[in-house]
Amino acid sequence: ERTGRRFGLKPGRLAADTAYGTGRMLGWLKEQDIEPHIPVWDRSRRMDGTFSRCDFNYDTERDVYICPDGKALKTTGRILSDDTRRYLASTRDCSACSLKQQCCPNMASRRIPRDVNEHARDYARSLAGTEPFERSRDERKKVEMLFAHLKRHMGFERLRLRGFSGANDEFLLCATAQNLKRLAKLAAGPPIGLQ
Repeated sequence: ERTGRRFGLKPGRLAADTAYGTGRMLGWLKEQDIEPHIPVWDRSRRMDGTFSRCDFNYDTERDVYICPDGKALKTTGRILSDDTRRYLASTRDCSACSLKQQCCPNMASRRIPRDVNEHARDYARSLAGTEPFERSRDERKKVEMLFAHLKRHMGFERLRLRGFSGANDEFLLCATAQNLKRLAKLAAGPPIGLQ
């Protein structure tokens, strides 16, 4: 927002790693009309052999989840502190269900959380695997590898000078050393025409 106000720049897309793939961040990007080239942070897949959230179909018109047995999970509409709504199945439906052991063996009925920004998360999921998304990922990795190299091989783990000016000077010195190191590697190889 500050860059937009100050310089009049607005990105058409934003590439980042999974840590930025939360519902709140993806929702904000969708509001700003910025295409999120970010993997979605999703911990809904279960590893215990029971049904995951993706096994339930969401009905947008009725705002309910439909379980594999065809029963509806409804919500009160209340938004909880983690920006989710809970969808609950009827205890009567679950107790009589033949799929209960695969669905909710340790609970009376099934509950499913849904992020209030799930529409933005779905949009980000639809972009994954597309050619522009893959290109953004590859470009992001090139930049991140330079920062990882600064941290691991050049010992640049924290700033030692104070203030913005000191941080700027220290980072520029480190980036200059990194570029000189890369240049020396290129210069040490055989001439380009003889390869």
